[in-house]
This record gives sequence, structure tokens and C-alpha cells, in this order.
Amino acid sequence: MRKEISQLARDNIRKLKPYSCARYEFKGEASVYLDANENPLNEPYCRYPDPLQDKLKGKIAEIKHIRPSQIMLGVGSDEPIDLIIRIFCEPKEDNIAAIDPTYNMYKVCADINNVEYRPVLLNDDFSLDAERLLQSVDDHTKIVFLCSPNNPSGNALTREEVKKILSAFGGITVIDEAYIDFSTHPSWLSELDTYPNLIVLQTFSKAWGLASLRCGMAFASEEIIDYINKVKYPYNINYLTQNFVKWNLEKEERKNVWVQQLLEQRAILLKKLAKIPFIEKIFPSDANFILVRVPDPESIYDKLVEKGIIIRKRNNLSLCNGCLRITVGTKEENNKLINELEKI
Repeated sequence: MRKEISQLARDNIRKLKPYSCARYEFKGEASVYLDANENPLNEPYCRYPDPLQDKLKGKIAEIKHIRPSQIMLGVGSDEPIDLIIRIFCEPKEDNIAAIDPTYNMYKVCADINNVEYRPVLLNDDFSLDAERLLQSVDDHTKIVFLCSPNNPSGNALTREEVKKILSAFGGITVIDEAYIDFSTHPSWLSELDTYPNLIVLQTFSKAWGLASLRCGMAFASEEIIDYINKVKYPYNINYLTQNFVKWNLEKEERKNVWVQQLLEQRAILLKKLAKIPFIEKIFPSDANFILVRVPDPESIYDKLVEKGIIIRKRNNLSLCNGCLRITVGTKEENNKLINELEKI
């Protein structure tokens, strides 16, 4: 049975009186700002940035077809991941369930916050078994983390299986969609009003090509966003990042062209990898990377490093024995990779 958000939030968070900065208290434009002890001699950088990023959220809401009040912006996706755990999980008491293997930051943030982390194995083909995951939860499970398309496997989780979790689990379900732009599967953003306990994460680091800016997005009900805004640091997204991301949002068509180019390169790379004799398996990908299984991942990784080519060893993860993860690069980068693999 679904629990109310107020029931899921930690007691101290419900009672928390958040820090009130000057820009929270005033809305609109003014001609004289004497409220925040700023040095006024270096406009516009002397002013603290908008703590709620209203103009940027307005543009994001327009593109994503949701309400600005359903958006939280964080320092990458890692900040909202950490904040969600801090808001809903009592240390040493509550727990988190997550698919395994998946993005390791969920576990890192759980460990930092002293919250039990319960990894639940995917099937051998990296598909989700909702019943297995639901069997792992109990009355103290506050959050389930799902990554779709998943990292490191690259596959999107079956919608029917995800719906089983959204319908049966009473806590917070987080679906991390960092790679959704590269997938033919639809986003879960359209389901926010259907599932009040759903949080969807996306990022500007992948399809938008803005990894160095560290700007991520969390989408959820207004009630959840209010809790996150209550706990986050007031000025977490700086002025330069807000303005540069907003400028990039005006160039959405350019982003779409980049995505198409990467999808074309992914298809070419898949065909070329299939011709490498020692590659034992190539897993299907809905992302901008490809997971492959090889007989000696350590040796292959080291040989590529010697040639200045860096990929990712994933053979130490569950179900990933012998696996390497390869990001789809430019045509030139992909060709250089293939040329070196052909020499091994």
C-alpha cells in the first residue's frame, strides 16, 4: 500500500525549519539590492544566483511538458540521490533496495548516510524481476532505485515490470533516466501525476554534452520537491551554470542532432565489434555505451591504455564477469578503438 509522503519523510525533516536566504524572501525584480551583504562592484557576478532557478526551470518544464514546481535542479544527479536518501531514510534504521548491477552512486550515498543497501540481482540478461525485488523489501524499506536504461548493462527495464514495483511498493521509487535520450523507450515523466511516490532523475551530462557543468534534474510531485528544496543548500546551482544551461536549452535541435549521430555511431560500432573474434558477447544497448564480454578483460584493458584509449572495466560487478564497457565516441575515436582491438 502506498504511503503518504509525509509518512515516509524522516521526523526531523518534517520538523526542519530550512535556512531562509534573502532571495527566498523576495520574488521579482528590484533596482536596489541591499539585503545579502554582496559586493555590488562586479555585476552581474556579485549577486547570489536564484536559489530556485525559476527561469531555467520554466524552460525545462516547457521542453519536458511538466510543471516547473515538479523540478529540482542539483549538482549532477548525485546531489538529488544523496538528498532523497537523507530526507526519507533514518540512519541505522531504514533501508534501500536497488537492482544489481547498477550505478554505484546509490550504494555510495547509502553508505555515507549509514543506511542499509540491499542489492537485488537482475536476471542473467539484465532484465528486471519485479517479484524478486519486491520480496527484498520490508516495512523499513523507504526507497527503491531503478536505473533505466541501466548502467552498466545498457538495457531499458521492461515497463510492465517497473509498473509492478510502482503499484506494489509503498515507498519512494526512483527511476534514473540519465540515458533516456538514447533509448526508444518512453520516459516515465508522463507518469508523475499517476504515481505520487515516483521520482525521475535526468541529467545534462549525457545527451546535452554538458558533463563539466554538473547539472542534474529530479522530477517529482510538488510535495516531494518541497522536501528536497527544504534540505538542499540554498545556492547549489551557480549563476554561470544556470545561464549556460538555459542558453543550451534554446538549442534543443542541436542536441537532437548529436543524439542521432551517436545512435548512428553506436550501430556502426556494434557491427564492427561483432567482427572482433575474441569478443564473446555484445549486450543490447539503449544507451550511449556498449557492454561486451571478453576472455581476458584486464589484459585487453591494459593494452588499450598503452595506446591511450580508456574504456571501463566492469568485470568486478555482479553478472558482469569478463565485461568491459565502451562509450560510443566520435567516428574517429571509435575507429581508433576498433583498429587497436583488431591487433590484439
